[in-house]
Formats: sequence, structure tokens, C-alpha cells
Amino acid sequence: MKLLLLQLEDYMLPCVNKAVFGFDCMGCGMQRAISLMIRGEFLAAFYMYPAIYPLIGLFTIIGINIFKKIKYYNKIITILAIITTSTIVVSFTIKTLIN
Repeated sequence: MKLLLLQLEDYMLPCVNKAVFGFDCMGCGMQRAISLMIRGEFLAAFYMYPAIYPLIGLFTIIGINIFKKIKYYNKIITILAIITTSTIVVSFTIKTLIN
């Protein structure tokens, strides 16, 4: 498992937005949050990228719906998309204002 994490961290993509413009994009921290979750550091993953859990919920529902149709799927996806987008925007705004 440690070998997988070391290899994963060696191949993380750099943020082009940060390299070009000098500030984080709305997706900065997602790869590191996934890496932290794999290690079992769930709270640290949330602090790194707060939208990681709504994103997981969104993709889980989408994945489940592929195999078994979910009643009220469109409403669930809409609500989760709004929650996810709001979390991304709010956390990005707070991170930008603090730094």
C-alpha cells in the first residue's frame, strides 16, 4: 500500500492555473485529498479539499444508477450537484481570501 501511495504521489499533476497565474484553481487539492483518503486520513482530506465528500457522493449515485435505476435520480443528482458546486465555490473563496 505504501508503495502505491509513493507512486501515486510521484505522478500527481501540477496545477497549470497556479503555474501560469500564480493562484490556486477550484480543483487544487483534490489529488492530495484523494491520496490522504487512501491513507485513511479522512479529516485531513476534508481540510485539503472540502468538496471531496460531496463529489464522492455524486459519483457514487451516478455509478449506482448505471447498474440499478434509482427513483428520483434527477432530483438527487441536482441536489448533490448544487451541494458540490456550492462547496467548491465557498471553499475556493475562503482559501483565496485567506491567502
